[in-house]
Amino acid sequence: MNKKLIILTVLATLGMTQAKSQGLSLDSCQEKAKRAYPLVHKYDLLEKSKEYSLSNVQKGYLPQLSISGYSTYQSQVFSLPFQIPGSTIEPIRQDQHRLYGEVVQPITDLFLLKNQKENIKIGNELEKQKVNVEMYQIRDRINQIYFGILFIDAQLIQTELLKKDLQAGLAKTNTAIENGIAIQASADILKVELLKVNQRVIELKANRKGFIDMLALFINEPINENTEFEMPAIQIQTTAINRPELKLFDVQHRSLGVQNTLVANKTYPRVSAFFQGGVGAPGLNMLNNEPSAYYITGVRMNWNISSLYTNKKERKMIQINQQSLGIQREAFLFNTQLALKQQSAEIQKMEALVDSDDEIISMRMTIKNSTKNQLENGTATANDYLIQVNAEDQARQTQIMHRIQLLQAQYKHQTIRGTN
Repeated sequence: MNKKLIILTVLATLGMTQAKSQGLSLDSCQEKAKRAYPLVHKYDLLEKSKEYSLSNVQKGYLPQLSISGYSTYQSQVFSLPFQIPGSTIEPIRQDQHRLYGEVVQPITDLFLLKNQKENIKIGNELEKQKVNVEMYQIRDRINQIYFGILFIDAQLIQTELLKKDLQAGLAKTNTAIENGIAIQASADILKVELLKVNQRVIELKANRKGFIDMLALFINEPINENTEFEMPAIQIQTTAINRPELKLFDVQHRSLGVQNTLVANKTYPRVSAFFQGGVGAPGLNMLNNEPSAYYITGVRMNWNISSLYTNKKERKMIQINQQSLGIQREAFLFNTQLALKQQSAEIQKMEALVDSDDEIISMRMTIKNSTKNQLENGTATANDYLIQVNAEDQARQTQIMHRIQLLQAQYKHQTIRGTN
């Protein structure tokens, strides 16, 4: 079996041409992990919070109703400083009582409430985007676990190839012993090495189970130890950055814009129509001490001019925050681009190592096969053969590690730049 056939066999076994229904892919694990992560429930809470807040703001279009009343006793009341001939004016009562209701219909606020609603929506979008940034961190953790499993699976396949080489060498040694050109100790050396390989298999399977248990916890699904994991497709490198942090910066910038509008709104006078009706003793006629009903209606204006004192500085602070946000965005892009360049260099290095691995393995196979023939003829010892078998195994292990590291580096590059 030549080296190309071995590589294809390994890839096929790992699941690149996976056709079984019980296989798992990296993409499916990523999606399941996002759905199962506890933080995902925050999306529903934020949506409900937005609905309640918008509903409360919507009530601002409705008339505002209030009921008030008071009872007072005055030490002095209004009185005429003279007497009118022929008439008697009853003194105004010193105890006064009033109970009334008032309906106020905002007029100016009807045009400003849309800005409050926009502020609630952008605030909700901002919180969701913060959750998106936190959720994105799961990708790298899933990648590490998934590629850890693939690396172990590839090592398990290589141990089977190693066992076949040792068993073939043992068979050659037994033949040499029967022909009297080797001693039993030579066979025992290979048997011990087979036992060590079996121990290595036990360790690898234990480590694989640990990775599978972690992955099962992330995706919230049980994973059978016999589940096959698909080899991810090779990723094409692009330089476009599409990280959720960039969307967060954009939403934060829009949020500051809405806040700037709300600050400006505070400087506007508030105009409203009102209707007040009630009963008082006295009523509107101060000269009638008997309880009587009354009403007042009209237009009211309220202008808090003190907001003009701080408006300019508040808007300057918002402008400073926008500039600071722009600096943070530029710094994030710079650091991300720097990380992408470093990762691209890592990918190029791994590609070069994988290419050289093929040549090293080919030479190691030639040397091992030559030693195996010498072992049968008695011109090489079991130790000689074992050295070459281990050398080829080490070369294959290195190749496996480099191939998995190459894929992992490509997916890390994708994670750094962001997914589409």
